[in-house]
Amino acid sequence: MQTNTPPRSMIRLTRRGRLAFVVAGAVMVGTAVAVPLLMLGTGHQEVRPVALVIPAGWRASQVYDAVDKALSLPSGTTRKSIGKAGLKLPGEAGGNPEGYLFPATYRLQKGATPESLLRAMVATAERKFTAAPAAAGAPRTSMNLYQAITIASIIQAEGVRKADMGKVARVIVNRLERGMPLQMDSTVKYALNRGTGHTSQDDINVESPYNSYQRMGLPPTPIDSPGEEAMRAAFNPPQGNWLYFVTVKPGDTRFTDDYATHMRNVAEFNALQQGTAQSQSPRESPAPS
Repeated sequence: MQTNTPPRSMIRLTRRGRLAFVVAGAVMVGTAVAVPLLMLGTGHQEVRPVALVIPAGWRASQVYDAVDKALSLPSGTTRKSIGKAGLKLPGEAGGNPEGYLFPATYRLQKGATPESLLRAMVATAERKFTAAPAAAGAPRTSMNLYQAITIASIIQAEGVRKADMGKVARVIVNRLERGMPLQMDSTVKYALNRGTGHTSQDDINVESPYNSYQRMGLPPTPIDSPGEEAMRAAFNPPQGNWLYFVTVKPGDTRFTDDYATHMRNVAEFNALQQGTAQSQSPRESPAPS
């Protein structure tokens, strides 16, 4: 049944549009692309990669697969090596490196192993996450570092422009402070091990600690490897009362604290999507009844 005011359980934040993978930094190499860098041998035959690129927004599972391919190892080798890698992770992580495999370009030196690459990624994350300007913003919120990384991972997964990341962070913080469920499709997609596509009513009913429709607060871990822009946004969200946002069209994400205004934005989004072969869900619209 529809009502004139949205109950909390009816507020949803969904993710639509293409993923925006932004390489946050580089280690030992300059410009990076979202594939391993290859060295061409005699006759332009591909030989072992000389560097591995981890884009911002990749999940740990994607990183494991990329390391396996870069080192020409059987699928699953890197995932199995986590326990013996001796990764220096925070206690909250429970041994799960999700969020700490920092997006950058890593040189594949002679003798590189899954363990050595994972250690390099976690060490880079530790330096980046605790260094200025991210750490300088910490007093702006009451979150700890691990919570900030989790928020940054959601911001990264939402695929918004860099200019909008701060506002997305503020929406998340405002919802948490008001005791509202986040209801973000990006967390549901993580639970379903899915990257894109419409989130259905069945999807948001999935039983998972990452289902932010069914669970209050933040998911138990980050949901991807956030870049520095997302981290800055998580630590330093701008002041604002926003509770809703919807990307009406590429480059046009609208934020508001007024539900009626938000619903008009959603209606505009829906109107633009009519007749398309494959429509996508707007960020934050009422959950289907």
